[in-house]
Amino acid sequence: MFTSAEIQSVKQRFGIIGNSPLLNHAISVAMQASPTDMTVLITGESGSGKESFSKIIHSLSMRKHGKFIAINCGAIPEGTIDSELFGHEKGSFTGAYEARKGYFEVTDGGSIFLDEIGEMPLGTQARLLRVLENGEFIKVGSSKVQKTNVRVIAATNVNLIKAVEKGNFREDLYYRLNTVPIFVPPLRERGEDMVLLFRKFTSDFSEKYSVRPISLDDDAKKLLMRFPFPGNIRQLKNIAEQISLLEQEREVTAEKLDKYLPSDQNRLPAIFANGNKGEKNSDFSEREILYKVLFEMKRDMNELKKLVLEAFQAGNFNPTIINKHQELFEDLESPISFEKSSNASSNTPVNVPFVIDSPNSKENTENYEDETIEDIIHEEDDHSLSLEKKEKEMIIKALQKHNNKRKYAAQDLGISERTLYRKIKQYDIE
Repeated sequence: MFTSAEIQSVKQRFGIIGNSPLLNHAISVAMQASPTDMTVLITGESGSGKESFSKIIHSLSMRKHGKFIAINCGAIPEGTIDSELFGHEKGSFTGAYEARKGYFEVTDGGSIFLDEIGEMPLGTQARLLRVLENGEFIKVGSSKVQKTNVRVIAATNVNLIKAVEKGNFREDLYYRLNTVPIFVPPLRERGEDMVLLFRKFTSDFSEKYSVRPISLDDDAKKLLMRFPFPGNIRQLKNIAEQISLLEQEREVTAEKLDKYLPSDQNRLPAIFANGNKGEKNSDFSEREILYKVLFEMKRDMNELKKLVLEAFQAGNFNPTIINKHQELFEDLESPISFEKSSNASSNTPVNVPFVIDSPNSKENTENYEDETIEDIIHEEDDHSLSLEKKEKEMIIKALQKHNNKRKYAAQDLGISERTLYRKIKQYDIE
């Protein structure tokens, strides 16, 4: 085991702030694994600082003089990730005008950090497994086996066990990566580290903006430590910058701090233009909520339409159909009544509060039903097209806002960069 002084020395070297026992344990495991060549899997929530641990492992290893490359697997399109990691030969695919070395060839003798490993496609996972087991890889468009001596450090913020169960991640690759597991604790489990980090960030921003540093009173410190921080260190840093720049009083009370903390109910990040809560300089969070509501409405409407179609196709409103879908009517202020006439036999159609314009013949009734069914299908198609149109508009606005930088546009939209890339191709967005 390492002494407190040795762990503190590593924290100072890599700019890690905090004294949490969970944090110290994670650093200790990283220090123990560093001199070896074992594969390391770093797990933890987004924004908890996983990349810092990959740098610790490489810098304290025998490969410290070799190359170190950090790759975000979720940011590379599925069609090009094999070429990026393993290289390609000239003419192997459209646009391959010359041969290219991949990251595993470039970092031979060094370390490669594969962030968001859970986003890696299954085909690429099979190639990676061969590298880990035999140190071999084949370039795209080649049949020649090449050797590489690279140490792999992987990280993820998703539960890989569940991904394996769903068939989204190879089980053999998971156990090969998980040779040395390191768990980076979320900020909410690090206690007083929140206050230390907040002080460090506000001190940095006071120097950046040439203002006096911010200080928190005791109640504000307690409030800060109670907040869950779903965005972890990134979210804390964002709030610290807002307060440093916008707050006039440099000693912040709990009441003032609360204005900068998002509501616990929705747990959505927010940026405040001033001290008034709820005033954001971006309305993408609200759009995201509206977008989800629209999808819920679409689903409910489709279920209701299927119910009506089924009833019309049956020739009447059969009570068994209504009972089967009764949950659709639970939220109506005036529940629909489906009662039989007292004079009717058991085979008499059920009376319903829907009026059909006095069809004089069976032929007219059938025509009415055909038109109704056609209208329902047509409205459903229009609704789907409307949602696709809004999705395309949101993507275009996000790209315009961030000058076509897909990484930041994807963050605003709440989707991965790979999903955004696929949507851009789907909607043919220039």
